[in-house]
Parts: sequence; C-alpha cells; structure tokens
Amino acid sequence: MHFRSFIIRLWAYVGMGLVAGVIVFLFGYIFYKGGACISWEFLTQAPAGAMLGQEGGIFPAITGSLAFTLTAVVIGAVPAIATALWIVFFCHSKRLEEILHIVIQCIAGVPSIVLGLFAYSLFVRDLQFGRCILSSGIALGIMVLPFIEVRAEKAFRELPQQMIHAVYALGCTKTHAMLTVVLPACRAELFSGIILGGCYAMGATAPMIFTGAVAYASNPTSILKPAMALPLHLYLLVAQGTASLGIAYGTAFVMMAVILISNMLVTIYARRRQRAWKQ
Repeated sequence: MHFRSFIIRLWAYVGMGLVAGVIVFLFGYIFYKGGACISWEFLTQAPAGAMLGQEGGIFPAITGSLAFTLTAVVIGAVPAIATALWIVFFCHSKRLEEILHIVIQCIAGVPSIVLGLFAYSLFVRDLQFGRCILSSGIALGIMVLPFIEVRAEKAFRELPQQMIHAVYALGCTKTHAMLTVVLPACRAELFSGIILGGCYAMGATAPMIFTGAVAYASNPTSILKPAMALPLHLYLLVAQGTASLGIAYGTAFVMMAVILISNMLVTIYARRRQRAWKQ
C-alpha cells in the first residue's frame, strides 16, 4: 500500500516537473533566440524595412491582435453565457440538454481553418462584410463559444442550491435571480473563462488569415477594416528566411508573454474573488 502511494506521488511530482520544465525551457529558448530584438521601440513602432518586419516594431500587430480578441470574446461570450444559463436553469428536457451538449462539442471539434473558410465564404463574400476585424471576430467568436460555455455551465452548476432556492423563496423570478444573484456570484469564473477564451483566440492564425488579418495596416480604428495580427506577422517573418528569424522569435516571445500575463492575472483575480466569497 505504501509502495503504491509512493509510486502515485512520484508520478505526480515527475509529471509536474516535466510540465514546468517544458514551459520554462520554451520561454527561455525563445527569449534566448529573440530577446536581443525586444526593446521599447520594438514594442511601440510599426514594422519597416525593404522586407517588411526586418526593421521597426510590432505595435500595429499587438493592437490588431487585441482588437481581434476583444471582438471575438464579445461575440462569443454573450451567446455562450446565455446558453449555459438556459441549460442549467431553464431547460427541463434531458434529451434537449444532451442535444445541445452534442452541438457544442461538435462546434469545439471543428478545425479553426474550416471556421475561417466558413467565415470567409459567408461574411467576407456572400454578406460582403469584406476582410475586416468584424469578420474575423465572428469566426473567432464561434471558435471560443464552446470554450466559454463549458466553463460558464460548470460555474453555474457549482453554485449552492440553497442560495438559489432562498432567492426563489423570496418571490423572485428566475430572470431576477439570474441577474442579481447567479451572475454576480459567478463573476470571477465567467471572467476567467472569457479571458482564457480570448487567449485561445489570439493564437488562432487560420481564421484571421482568411477573414481580416493583413501583412501591413496601421493601428485599428474600426472593426470594419482589416488589421495586423501577431500570428500572421510571425508567420510572414519566418517565411522570409533566416534574416528575420530573430525578430520572429521576439514576436513569438511577446505573444507568449501577453498570454501568460493574462492567465496569471485571471488566476489571481479568481482566487481573490473566491476568498472574498468564502468570507
């Protein structure tokens, strides 16, 4: 029995060490390759050079990626949270609930390049939105919708049932209970799911390439215009050959740092909210 417990603990520690080691090595290697390119000018200037990106910076790509991400989470989070609320509190048919879960799982399993092709055919060409942030945001929003819905549904199901029944006992309607009790109580979990979904969308290259990301554009001023994006800019730098690899590594490190910092902030916020809720 003690030997089995030792093996399980050893397996857990080795797994944790491998995961942590891979993450540290990945960040360290990319920073080693591209750290020399990272500077204030690199973060705040537009790309330049005979071959675009070999000089200057990546600021338009950063702001463009943030614009794509913000549009995606707004478009994806609203129906995702509404769907989770309906499944948990309003759906009384087990079969319908299972059908909705199957649909959500199917959406989650669609490759991002297929979603990009769908958005290009429907929004860019048929509806004539053109290549713009909105077209990309819709494609990315569909992609992150299952991601947010699953986490929102989990948060709603973990709420104490006594609290929900107490609200109903006071004569409140379900809608009033959702707005005044359920959503505020799950705010940290919902916010965490939305931000993590945004990080997922930020790294999705295929939908952006099809629908709204371009090789060069100024800082985004409208969702009806195209913009630069860090994943596409990184791909173009690598495609140019070894002359741009250093800048490509620097771009990759910035993108990873943005995602890591976002995840850390979300984790800290969620823990503080949980402590405040317990108190």
